Amino acid sequence: MRRATAWAALATTGLLLAGSASAAARPPSPKVVVRAWSAALNRSDNEAAGSLFAKNAVVVQNGLRLVLSTHHLAVLWNEGLPCAGHIEKLTAVKKTFVDAIFLLGARKGIKCDAPGVRARAVFKIVNGKITYWIQLAVPKAKKAASPARA
Repeated sequence: MRRATAWAALATTGLLLAGSASAAARPPSPKVVVRAWSAALNRSDNEAAGSLFAKNAVVVQNGLRLVLSTHHLAVLWNEGLPCAGHIEKLTAVKKTFVDAIFLLGARKGIKCDAPGVRARAVFKIVNGKITYWIQLAVPKAKKAASPARA
């Protein structure tokens, strides 16, 4: 009887440990990945920013499509971005997509070509890695309705 109880306790402990291991192994949420990318870019840590891109990630900027087939290319692409991007708004779109609006500013050692301008990118995140980064136009702000004049 004792042996069966010991085995049951061991099995239960094993299941609990397996459950915690799988929870710990879960990739970060898409919003967390976008925040981490922005933070790495803002501190000019191109290595860390590049590490957030999956192999063969696709970036689309100014109508040009580029496949980042290696980690080195992802690092170089991030290095080529002239501005930091301070997040103003993050919107989760479906399960793996995040729409982000950034306020551009200076990066350490790089002159920003558009400080104070807003930029937008949509990210597709799969298993904690950026698989698509697509620059889109920033939506125009909606004008408030003006009160009717008497």
